[in-house]
Amino acid sequence: MAEKAETRVTTADREFFGHPRGLATLFMTELWERFSYYGMRALLVLFMTAPAVSGGLALDVAKASAIYGLYTSMVYMLSLPGGWIADRFLGQRKAVLYGGMLIAAGNLCLALPAVTSFYVGLALGAAGAGLLKPNVSVMVGQLYGAGDRRRDAGFSIFYMGINLGAFLSPLACGYLGQKVDWHLGFGVAALGMILGLVQYVAGGRHLGESGLHPATPANSEQAAKHRRRLWAGLGSAAILIGALVTMRVTAQTLSDALGMVLLVTVVVFFSWLFFARGWTPVERKRLFVVGVLFAASAVFWCLFEQAGSTLNLFAERSTDKNVLGFAFPASWLQSLNALFIIALAPVFAWIWMKLGAREPSSPAKFFLGLLTAGLGFAVLAAGASRAGGGAQVSPMWLVVVYLLHTIGELCLSPVGLSAMTKLAPSRIGGLLMGVWFLSLSVGNYLGARIASLYEALPLPALFGAIAAFGVAGALILALFIKPTKALMGGVK
Repeated sequence: MAEKAETRVTTADREFFGHPRGLATLFMTELWERFSYYGMRALLVLFMTAPAVSGGLALDVAKASAIYGLYTSMVYMLSLPGGWIADRFLGQRKAVLYGGMLIAAGNLCLALPAVTSFYVGLALGAAGAGLLKPNVSVMVGQLYGAGDRRRDAGFSIFYMGINLGAFLSPLACGYLGQKVDWHLGFGVAALGMILGLVQYVAGGRHLGESGLHPATPANSEQAAKHRRRLWAGLGSAAILIGALVTMRVTAQTLSDALGMVLLVTVVVFFSWLFFARGWTPVERKRLFVVGVLFAASAVFWCLFEQAGSTLNLFAERSTDKNVLGFAFPASWLQSLNALFIIALAPVFAWIWMKLGAREPSSPAKFFLGLLTAGLGFAVLAAGASRAGGGAQVSPMWLVVVYLLHTIGELCLSPVGLSAMTKLAPSRIGGLLMGVWFLSLSVGNYLGARIASLYEALPLPALFGAIAAFGVAGALILALFIKPTKALMGGVK
């Protein structure tokens, strides 16, 4: 723990809508990375379950959901080592660059019509996202000084950029993938990441020292220990990959193994986080708050991230997709969440700024996020009850679901990103941002396991159970709002 804290780079400039100019560079980087990710995600389950005659993999929903869950979980789980590597070796600036390069290479592999390249592409994409995702968010936090009230609003603007990419990608990738050729859709996703890298390098001069240097070890012994851990981790990863290549394993086996890995990772990491020496009393209390927000976040993303699985399948199989004689692809409905984000993110940023000292605490905002996510599935359960016997329902059911989920997301996700940068000791800022994304990994994994039941249970019962799970989680969190707020040490 005895490491020198990284110097936070701050700036008082207001060139980008009242915020630092560097926010524009990171805004565009994440926009194109999300274009790449959501364009691929909109197609993934549909491609895997499409019949071979139409170019798909012809997998059943249970197997496709297992693969989908493996990929989306690993995207966020690898943010934990990605944050650590940036903190200790690369700095956030280089980690984002290298991560984007791996993502682009992964999507290019998906664009090739070969099963082997498909799985290689998923692996490269997950590894790249693990480097890019936590570290670009850390750099956003470093643009603001301690106590700068623009921070939450800045993350909301950053989040709007994320969702501009997420809005455009299903429209472009989804149409080309479903209407022209699956692999063309994946290829356009790769192009998006390449464009993001070009502007990131060109706009680097506006970031100053933000994310440029890793934390400085306290001494040579500490530095040597970090190097040993890095090589041990890389060696273990190489052995694991080699074993998977040579052994016959199924998607279900890998999914079960990932569940155990996630459980052990969460238990071991939080045991270290809570009981390690070297934290100040205030830091230790704030780390317990991180644990509470982690649990709430995992429940939320378990519900929300079914957009690419159960909601996507419901759109494809049970929703009327004809508007004024035009048949639009099911993947287009994936753009609704992002469209609502673009419309509502400035409103929420204004609300938080307007409330000032009366702004709800982070735990209170998380409660609202969980509650609206659960209510969204309650609406979908009602819609599914009308879709029995092969009937197709109005797309307005999904429009309402995505609206409720968007409100929940705006109450939780940008707030969670901002909270991690405020609660984290500066010497492990990247690592704790990785913890935030680990909660998404757990949520994606649980959501995929639920999605595997899509063809096994009546849809009203499945969606009703998911709704009850979300609302129950919100009510439990409500009991802990006040004691959690008391541990935050003045952080909102």
